Amino acid sequence: MVGALANARGRHNPAGDRPPVRRAASGVGVVFLLVGVLGFVPGITSDYGDLAFAGHHSGAELFGLFQVSVLHNVVHLLFGAAGLVMSRTVTAARTFLIGGGAVYLVLWLYGLVVDTASEANFIPVNGADNWLHLVLGLGMIALGAVTTRHRRRRR
Repeated sequence: MVGALANARGRHNPAGDRPPVRRAASGVGVVFLLVGVLGFVPGITSDYGDLAFAGHHSGAELFGLFQVSVLHNVVHLLFGAAGLVMSRTVTAARTFLIGGGAVYLVLWLYGLVVDTASEANFIPVNGADNWLHLVLGLGMIALGAVTTRHRRRRR
């Protein structure tokens, strides 16, 4: 509705020209950037004083729920930047969403297999992270597929 109102007033809607997959990739990228930044904000990240560079011993939790470390936050920032860069073309945006979703499904499997108290939990992840990784993986793959399904039919 906002796009229609913007166009009705004679203003150009910059999102109106962009294919849905590109908008989805940039939106996901912005969310990852925001999460990466919030992981470094005391108060939003509880037990901020226990934030470690990496490893299961990082006691900091984003929103008091998701275990984070400096490495974890930096990965979110890099993933967000990749989403914005890859949202410049339809093919790259689709690759970001489907490939990134696959990466998150691998992280979900990793979280199921690794003992959260072991040195192998270098990211670190906890139970809440595992569920989030599953939802992110499935959601990103679905976005990549759904937002490009019409494009594939036209060929």
